[in-house]
This record gives sequence, structure tokens and C-alpha cells, in this order.
Amino acid sequence: MIDIKLYQEVYKIVSEIPRGSVMTYGQVARSLGNPNWARLAGRAMSCAPDSHDIPCHRVLNSKGEMAPDYVFGGQDIQRKMLEDEGVVFKLSGCVDFKKSGL
Repeated sequence: MIDIKLYQEVYKIVSEIPRGSVMTYGQVARSLGNPNWARLAGRAMSCAPDSHDIPCHRVLNSKGEMAPDYVFGGQDIQRKMLEDEGVVFKLSGCVDFKKSGL
């Protein structure tokens, strides 16, 4: 069952991630008050309404990897969105959390 209030809290947290910065699903979960809710944060991101203009592309897994291809239309698209905002990547292709994380 979807907890609409909890999803709205996730969207609020994600909406506050500044351009050029990223968070992990785990960081979003900790911001909600429960470090075990990383998967819940991911589910909320997958259900985010387009009309709310939530920067879902700024939330990554703990390795800093791009989302699967079906999420943004391809990992290259998410990476370009982040690069256009100034997010720094490592040679491995993962986001450099030390330079672009919160």
C-alpha cells in the first residue's frame, strides 16, 4: 500500500536538492527519519508525478550509478542532465559524491 504522505515527504526532500548536487536513496531515507526506507524512496521516485517537476535525476544509488535505462530513457540522458547542472563524475562513470554529494 502506498503511503501518500510519506511519498510527499520524499518529494519535498528531493525538491530541495540544489542543482549540481545529488543524494542517495539512503540519504533520502535518513532524512525521512528511517535509514531502512531507501527502497521506499526509490518507489516514490518511480511514481513521482511529472506535474510536480521533482528533480528525480538527482537521486542515485549508493554507488553513484545512473538509473536503469527504462527510467530516464537511458543512462546517458540522466548523466547529461546531471553534467548540465555541474555534477562531477569519476572515470568509472559514477558520480563523485565527495564533489557533488550533499
